Order: sequence, then C-alpha cells, then structure tokens
Amino acid sequence: MYVELLLVSIIIVYILFVNGKIKIEEETKNKFCNLIKEKDYDFLLITKYGDRVYNPNEVFMRRVRNGGIALIILLFVFLSNVNYLGIVISLVLGYIVYKSEYLSLKKWYRIHLNYIDSLLPYYLKSLEVLVHHYTVPVAIAKSIDDAPDVFKDGLKRLVQKIESGDSSIEPYMDFAKEYPVRDSMRMMRLLYRLGLGEQEKKHEQLVSFSKSVSSLQAKARETKYKNRLDSMERRTMTMMLVTGGGSLVLLLISIFMLIQI
Repeated sequence: MYVELLLVSIIIVYILFVNGKIKIEEETKNKFCNLIKEKDYDFLLITKYGDRVYNPNEVFMRRVRNGGIALIILLFVFLSNVNYLGIVISLVLGYIVYKSEYLSLKKWYRIHLNYIDSLLPYYLKSLEVLVHHYTVPVAIAKSIDDAPDVFKDGLKRLVQKIESGDSSIEPYMDFAKEYPVRDSMRMMRLLYRLGLGEQEKKHEQLVSFSKSVSSLQAKARETKYKNRLDSMERRTMTMMLVTGGGSLVLLLISIFMLIQI
C-alpha cells in the first residue's frame, strides 16, 4: 500500500513539473543539466543541428521529460500489481528512452566523423591568415563570424576567458575538451605557444604552425579518399555478389526446367 502511494505521489509531482505548475529557477535547471548530462552532449547536438539549437539544456530537459513519461506510463501498467521486478523494468525502459537520443547522436557522429574532423584544420587554415596580421586572441575573435557553426560558441567562450585576464593555456585546453575532434589538443597547444612567442620568432612559429595545419588537412583528405575508395569497393563487391547470385539462380532454374522436359 505504501509503495503504491509513493509511486502515485511521484507521478503527481512529475506531472506538475511537466505542466509548469511547479517551476524551477533557470540557474538551478542549468546546474542540474550540467550535473547529469553527458560531457560531449552539447558538442554532438550542435555538430548535428548547428544554429538551430538555441539552448542545449532545453533540448536535454526534453530528454529527461520523455524518459520520465515512459517511466510513468510503465509504472501505471504495473500499478495494479506493484513488485520490484515491475519497478526495475520500468526504470530500465525509462532510462533507455532517456538515453536513446544521445545514442542516436553518437551514431550520427561516428558516421560523419571524417567530415567533422576536417572542420578544425580548415578553420585553422583561415585563422593562420589572420594571425599574420593580428595577435592570436584578436585573430580568434575576428575569425568567429566565418568559423564553422559548431565551433562558434566555444570560440566566443575562449575569447571571453582570454579577455577576462586568463593568459594560461587553460582556455585553449577547455576548447579542445569541449570539441574533441582529431588532434584538437595538439593544435590548441600550438596556437597557445604561437600567442606566447616573441615578435622576432613569430615568423618561424607561423611556419611551424602552418606545416602542422597542412599536415592535418592532408590527413583529413587521405581519410576522406580512403573511405570513398572503401565505399566504392563495397558497392562493387555487392554488385558482383548480386550479379553472381542472380546468374546462379537463373542457371539452376534452367537446369531444373531441362530436367523436367
């Protein structure tokens, strides 16, 4: 009896939250989201949907709501005969619904991994041109408008931290952690060192930075062509198997027809 009352109370409170009868402060909601959501969730979401995502935390809260709704529906199903197995099943299926969007984003990321990884070297190549004329922080600030959408918010935060007086490597490392694409850590370290260099050595450091970016671009192109070649080989093999299988089936049909005659 007490278990049923507890479940009904939880369901009622959750419904009040969903309908907005019980409101949570925006700051508390953001802290809750940052506490339980996956570290790469914002990155994956913005990578896939770009500037269509105005607030990743709002999208995340919809995930929580959908998982909660699935949990409540299943609890209602088991309410007439509450037992631990029913509660466990409800929790597991509710968690699966909650986690499904994140897993879908991860799958999309794996499929488009090479394209996403290629965004950083091409962005750094355009940044390299600006660094010839400005300091690294100023060049980054001027590059934001033309940067890929997925990097814009992170670059703004990077510039804000530098402008607030943080001259350490941490703002660059925070950006690399937020956008874990290929070689982001190494390239952010190089960019930080480029910003620290003396004016007399700037040309040498720029040459070194340019070589690293070109190498990264070449690696991205090689991966792209390799994947394209692998895809063509798979399609060719599939066509050969289909053609061979079809020919074999037609041959067998012809043999059976001759036997019957």
